[in-house]
Amino acid sequence: MKVDIFDFELDRDLIAKQPADPRDTSRLLDLSEADKINDRHFYDLPDILEKGDVLVFNDTKVIPARLYAQRGEAKVEVTLYHPLDGIKWNAFIKNAKRLHPGDIIRFYTGEISADASDFSAEILEKNGEEGVVLSFNCKPEALGHLLEKYGSMPLPPYIKRDKPQQGLWDKYNDKENYQTVYARHEGAVAAPTAGLHFTPRVLEALNKKGIEKVFLTLHVGAGTFLPVKVEDTKDHKMHAEYGIISPEACATVNKAKAEGRRIIAVGTTSLRLLESAADDKGILHPFTGETDIFITPGYKFKIIDYIITNFHLPKSTLFMLICAIAGTERMQKAYRHAMEKKYRFYSYGDSSILKCVNKI
Repeated sequence: MKVDIFDFELDRDLIAKQPADPRDTSRLLDLSEADKINDRHFYDLPDILEKGDVLVFNDTKVIPARLYAQRGEAKVEVTLYHPLDGIKWNAFIKNAKRLHPGDIIRFYTGEISADASDFSAEILEKNGEEGVVLSFNCKPEALGHLLEKYGSMPLPPYIKRDKPQQGLWDKYNDKENYQTVYARHEGAVAAPTAGLHFTPRVLEALNKKGIEKVFLTLHVGAGTFLPVKVEDTKDHKMHAEYGIISPEACATVNKAKAEGRRIIAVGTTSLRLLESAADDKGILHPFTGETDIFITPGYKFKIIDYIITNFHLPKSTLFMLICAIAGTERMQKAYRHAMEKKYRFYSYGDSSILKCVNKI
């Protein structure tokens, strides 16, 4: 399938730089009925859903995986994307041409210079488009604290932020904004952004409506931001991400499906893990491991009836996925509508709810 099918032009002024405040005042493009488009707000979600529906959330927690480092006069920006063990990580590095295996880089912040830093890493390997392998100079149990001290949130490249400077380390409050209110298990280096719209107010309204909640964990990787550089989808390689679905979560989902109740995935990450763990009869099984599932139009979904999701990049694997869910023509029409109505796009942008029309 040609990647150009999933292209569209977007006014860059529609790319959100900050989330709505409060979060649940973001807009919601309602495509829950297959032949209609309705403009709502996210706080309307409980009115759209029905008693007995099951929302499936990804409770991963984003770690501050973006680091700024220096070697000599050379300054680089490091984004961790996949752990190899307690102190070794795969990472993407801007200006990596200046670095070689064996080099030591020292991390710094707006308050701590590289010379005064107690945090460094050694470059072990350089792997072209796969980035580098680096090893931190600390014990595994200390790494989390050092990332909190030196790291910033790994925002996608289309959200620009100042490099570290005195007094402005997190003036945009990204450490709070780029995290769901229900995040629990540390490990993601990108947020499951569909969940950013949920607030205690919305969650309480869902409880009162009788909506059931299920949590799974998929540690989202920075590979989610990588562009598709091939001309045909069959040549694209997905980055693997680690996920967990408990037996209890499976039991809840399978019971609801057996009773004819609706399953709504909160985000593409929840959906991808559900589909990775489902068999051909639509039964969900416990899962622990990595998934690199790549879903494009023609795929028949085994678990979900709806998805809540943000607006995605042109020619991205995520736009391909939602076209597989709701139909390419319908999503192209919906995106044209969203752009005409000035919906806010991407990670900090507005939301949508889509009906799945391609199921087993």
